[in-house]
Amino acid sequence: MRQRIEHSLAKRGDRMSVVERVRATYARIAAVDRPEVWIELRPEADVLADAAALEARRAAGEALPLYGKLAAVKGNIDVAGLPTTAGCPAYAYRPARDAPVVARLRAAGALILGTTNLDQFATGLVGTRSPYGAVRNAVDPSRISGGSSSGSAVAVALGVADLALGTDTAGSGRVPAALNGIVGLKPTRGLVPTRGVVPACRSLDCVSVFARTVEEATLALDCLAGPDADDPTSRTAPSARRAPGRVRLGIPRPDRLGELRAGWAEAFAHAAEAYAAAGAEPVTVDLEPFLAAARLLYEGAFVAERYTAVGAFLDEHPGDVDPTVFSIISGARDLPAHRVFADFAALDRLRLHADMVLSTVDVLLLPTTTDHPALAEVAADPVGVNSRLGRFTNFANLLDLCALAVPAGEVAGLPFGVMLVGRAFSDALLADLARRVPERTRIVVVGAHLRGQPLNHELTSRGGRFVTAAVTSPEYRLYALGTTPPKPGLVRVAEGGAAIAAEVWELPVRGFGEFVGGVPAPLVIGKVRLDGGEVVPGFLCEPAALEGAVDITGHGGWLPYRATLTGT
Repeated sequence: MRQRIEHSLAKRGDRMSVVERVRATYARIAAVDRPEVWIELRPEADVLADAAALEARRAAGEALPLYGKLAAVKGNIDVAGLPTTAGCPAYAYRPARDAPVVARLRAAGALILGTTNLDQFATGLVGTRSPYGAVRNAVDPSRISGGSSSGSAVAVALGVADLALGTDTAGSGRVPAALNGIVGLKPTRGLVPTRGVVPACRSLDCVSVFARTVEEATLALDCLAGPDADDPTSRTAPSARRAPGRVRLGIPRPDRLGELRAGWAEAFAHAAEAYAAAGAEPVTVDLEPFLAAARLLYEGAFVAERYTAVGAFLDEHPGDVDPTVFSIISGARDLPAHRVFADFAALDRLRLHADMVLSTVDVLLLPTTTDHPALAEVAADPVGVNSRLGRFTNFANLLDLCALAVPAGEVAGLPFGVMLVGRAFSDALLADLARRVPERTRIVVVGAHLRGQPLNHELTSRGGRFVTAAVTSPEYRLYALGTTPPKPGLVRVAEGGAAIAAEVWELPVRGFGEFVGGVPAPLVIGKVRLDGGEVVPGFLCEPAALEGAVDITGHGGWLPYRATLTGT
């Protein structure tokens, strides 16, 4: 419903042109000031030229399902004209053509902003193993963003990109999604071609998609999927199977999940209840064969495939490689061949047990990851922390499963996410199930409902969760009203406007209705345009209430203004 509402608002003329959106996006990139997100950001003039050409394509009647979507691409995927670095400047080369996935994005009407930062050679789940800098979390910059597709996830979470491409071998398209409160789609292996992607483990690699909604992610997958005659790992999806009327949802016993961050076990239980309330049939399952397979990915001989991919380069350029990445990949150089075959045999046995579990359910529900560590924790124990983060993600590609990571609320002010996992080519079933949970609606707040403010409880008591900090487009003025408790009034103006600090929250549809019904005059819920061009329901003020109000626009937001009154 949320997506349909916002699409309807946009269709009624509130959406910027593509050229205007590009300009607003580059202003947003400057405002968020996260240079570590990017390896190579394209010049604004080049993207504006692409936008003008795109508008001409649409005017000519071309079908463009991703028309005007702004996309970021992980730095180990070829984008014509930009260096492909895989997070290592010494490795860089400049491809003559786009990888098929990038070409398909462009063909569908997306605009490419640039290439994003990553854990070097896609080796890590933390987002800190890069000479381009550690990518900080979108919600709490003192914490990790998750990796290896760190820059792509944060670009989406900050509202800079609508979509972003990542890769996922061990969880790199899912862990960053969970830690930044967005959707991460890891398709069935081979469904999306990987030609033009610097391999991590060639036989296991997937191109993943980040988006803010399941609908946007699945639409992108529809545009990206399909075989590539020059990619021997690509596969054709079989004919779609009818989805079960009531999905059997496999849920591990709480005592088999292992150690989780404080509050996350409870949050997972609440998520399981939400899926059951949406019609899924909960079935208790044994998770051990999946966890045992996960341990094989790094603790066994499968890591040798990483050496096959880039080992020769590492041997020749040891000083140019992140020390942790170097130790992981180079450590596989001398693994004996018999270890590989022994692990294949072990994986075959585990697959039999996993298949037995999957025969009793349609989908697994798991926490996406185990913790949200601070940057300092990773610096102190880079390998140990990373290993724990992949507990629920490492097995998916080894066992030929697809997965969808989705937000599931917030714990102690940080995003919490769950993951739906299914058999190969059950991608559509996962998306359908994710859509069945109670729909939620976003709202923009600028004053007394901000975090830490006196009316914030009116959101949290109705199931509201913080999504992201934001700013409006530069067409508003903010006034201090004479209300109790103190509140501001946001007014859209034809000229003389400015960007105002805001927060985006999300409410269940029912809670949203209750909340809106209680909004007192002179405040109203209208349509607020954010600086990226997106239009979201939010607080506005009746112009008649501005008589005698104090114009506080120059402070840039309600909290800076209030700080001048308290002296803090």
